[in-house]
Formats: sequence, C-alpha cells, structure tokens
Amino acid sequence: MTSGTETTETGDTGDDTHCQDRITRTLELLWEGARRPARGPKPTLTLDRIVETAVELADREGLDAVSMRRVAAELGTGAMSLYRYVPGKSELVELMLDRVNRPSQDPDDLGDGTWRAALEAMARSMLALYHRHPWVLPASRTRPLLGPSALDGLEKVLARIRPMGLADTELVSVIIMLEGYVVGAARTQVYYQEAERTSGMTTSDFYEAQSPYISRMMETGRYPVLASLDPDTWTSDFDHFDFGLQRILDGLETLVTRRAQE
Repeated sequence: MTSGTETTETGDTGDDTHCQDRITRTLELLWEGARRPARGPKPTLTLDRIVETAVELADREGLDAVSMRRVAAELGTGAMSLYRYVPGKSELVELMLDRVNRPSQDPDDLGDGTWRAALEAMARSMLALYHRHPWVLPASRTRPLLGPSALDGLEKVLARIRPMGLADTELVSVIIMLEGYVVGAARTQVYYQEAERTSGMTTSDFYEAQSPYISRMMETGRYPVLASLDPDTWTSDFDHFDFGLQRILDGLETLVTRRAQE
C-alpha cells in the first residue's frame, strides 16, 4: 500500500542498510520521543498529539486513510510540519501500534494471580483491542518493533506465568500460541463486522438468505452428517472464542501438571 511517495509498510523494506536505518530511527522515536530543537520558539505540535490524531483517524476510517498529509490536515497544519517529528508513515504506524498496545496499569487486570487467569485475561484483552482498533490487524502483519508497550506487556505476562514451571522458550511459545489464536478469531469477527457495515446486512440475515437453498441441499442425502446436526448448532449464542480458548488452557494445564510430576 502506498500513498504518494510515502512508505506504508510497517515491516522490512528496501535493502539491509535502509532497513537498519529505519529500525534505528523508529526505535529512537519509540523510546526517546522526538527531539525538540535546542533553540527557537516552542513547537506547536508534539509527537504524542500526532500519534493520537493518527490513531483517531485510523479508528474512524481505517489504516489506508492514514497518511502524513491527511494527519497534518486533521491537525490543521502542513505535512512538512509532521516530518520534523516523524520521518514517514511506516514509523508513524509503529508509534500508533505502541500507543494502543500500552498495558493496563491496573495490578488486577490479569486475573486472580494464577497463570491460567493471566493468560485468559491477556487473550480477552487482545481480542478487545482488535475490536476497538480494527486497523491493528492489517498493521501487525509484519514483524513489529519492540517498543515500550511491547516489552512492558511481555514483562507483565511473563512474570505472571513463570509459575507454570516451563522452560523459558516454552513460556514465550505459550504467548505466541495464544496470540496466534486470538488474531485468527479476531480477524474473523472483525471482518464479519466490516461486511455487515459495508453491505447493510447482518451476518444472521446473510446466512438466513441462503437457508432455502442449503435446506434443499440437505435433503439430497449428499451431506448426511451436516443434515443430522442439531438445528441449534449454528446459533450465534455459542461462544466459539471462549470454547477454543478454554481448550487451549486445558491443554496447557495438562502439560503443567505432567511437568510437575516429572
């Protein structure tokens, strides 16, 4: 995706030197912020304000709507003013991701203190994040940079799941596994919501429109197993996300118990 001459990729771009320069530049912004000029009048913009405006724009109109020119317009200034703070869209998107991924400061937000509660809370928090900021899904398709929010969140979760008694590599793998599950579930849910918004037809109405044709297919005998399913199988009341999440946690519980007995 491109907008004019702006780079919109959030992952690796160009040759090794260019990629390394971009990584270094972005990490400096993530960890140190924009450097204010030593002299001259106080800047009218701040990096925080730019990032907040970009996030608000992406929340309203999606990631494709975010460009240096458009963010500048939202701020009532020229695009060149933004380049004093952030080199381009790719760096801006990394800052946006770091902003929305800031972990909660609530000490009780990871449940009752058990590793299982912590992982469940982490998964539900991630799902809620994708619903609040759907643009994070396409923005996170490549390798994210490790800014303050990423490391703060990782530190917080690892501290809570250390009692699982797994090897360090396995603890990290647990987090990666759950993140993969949540991303897949979130993608389905968010895309369904987007389809409802753009088509004006709810998901229930969409499948109901197909019902007469599907019913005729069930009567042909070609799909005996499908035809034998309980009519309530397809109800929207069943929480597929929770069912899958609990089964993952059950599997981890079995592993933790077995390791404790070894």
